[in-house]
Amino acid sequence: MIQEEREHKDMFFLRDSNSPIAFEQRRLFKGLYYYPPNPDFRFVLELHEHEEKKMLKIEDTKGNEREFLRWGEFRFKAEGKDCTLQAYKGDPQEDRLFVPFRDKTSGNETYGAGRYIDLDYREHYTREGKWILDFNKAYNPWCAYSEHYACPYIDPENWLEVSIRAGEKDYSAKKE
Repeated sequence: MIQEEREHKDMFFLRDSNSPIAFEQRRLFKGLYYYPPNPDFRFVLELHEHEEKKMLKIEDTKGNEREFLRWGEFRFKAEGKDCTLQAYKGDPQEDRLFVPFRDKTSGNETYGAGRYIDLDYREHYTREGKWILDFNKAYNPWCAYSEHYACPYIDPENWLEVSIRAGEKDYSAKKE
């Protein structure tokens, strides 16, 4: 399933008029770069919902401020270390969670500004009341491919002190 999703995204980036890859660069596009799927980076977790949903203002790559509600946090272990990631919502009525993060691979193996995971209630919420947080589905924001997009920076509270070698790697149209 992950491989099919990746192939579908590559085709979208290559052919769709809404692709963030500039038309003139598409002839060099050979697909996105990913870590091999790793089941160790797929977690089924309780969301520790915050009693008080504080508004967080995050600057984006164009200098604008975006507002997010700190909805809850996920707690897990990676590389033997306790980790916590905040999950945000843009609106309290949304059925999805936004989980941006940076890790020790950021700026080396993965996009320097960090990566995102979107969690949709229908797809990622289990009958047992937990969420599937799968780093194999971590992706680069569109500003990684084009300066025409504005993407929110990742608040330091979501900077991990471990390497998450799962999901999308850094991209350059010049890679072979």
